[in-house]
Amino acid sequence: MLTFLGIGTQKSGTTWLYSMLKHHPRVRFPNRKEVHFWNSPAPPPLDWYRNLFDGDGCWGDMTPAYQVLPVEKIREVRAAFPDVRIIFSMRNPIDRAWSAAKMALGRAQLDFHEASDQWFIDHFRSLASRRRGDYATTIRNWRSVFPSDQIAIYRFEQMTDEPVALLVQIARHLGLDPDVFEALPPAVTGERVFASTTEPLREPFRAVLNEAYRDQIVALEDYLQLDLRSWRVDGA
Repeated sequence: MLTFLGIGTQKSGTTWLYSMLKHHPRVRFPNRKEVHFWNSPAPPPLDWYRNLFDGDGCWGDMTPAYQVLPVEKIREVRAAFPDVRIIFSMRNPIDRAWSAAKMALGRAQLDFHEASDQWFIDHFRSLASRRRGDYATTIRNWRSVFPSDQIAIYRFEQMTDEPVALLVQIARHLGLDPDVFEALPPAVTGERVFASTTEPLREPFRAVLNEAYRDQIVALEDYLQLDLRSWRVDGA
């Protein structure tokens, strides 16, 4: 039976989490991280999806594209799996947009230095990128369907600064024994998994991205009662 969904967001450590969770003997995945069932325009029958999670264990599907599912589709998820646990990771949307744009370069078969400033700006302003950076809408949509206690929300900084504490938190959310994660060595929990290239954010883009996300970050702070000043370029 499906136990949990990792719903993103893209470029916010979901592959790292997938890799870490696989260290737990009870956690199972259907031979892949991302299934893309709920966001498919023509999915196979629901029984096909159910059968992917056949057997004992804590079964998961970690597909970041589920972040932007419409509410109607989220209702379908709950109708099929009313007790499923949700995991949502948030990263500074400015950093996330930059990382996603760099990933898109490879998919466009472009070298980093071949892409113009305008190419990056167009990517930042695309609907797909903006939707993935709108965390408040994601959380409100999923909370409108699932009880809040079924949804665990964490920040990318927790993964980088306190990875074991984060894994323990997620283990408890999933009803797992956290001792396995507490025993993982730093060489394992500190591993970079599917990380993007290390080119720093180009200076011309800082103002563009801050303008795009500053109000959303402030609104998210108010909604979740978190201090997210470090996410804003101006720090204020």
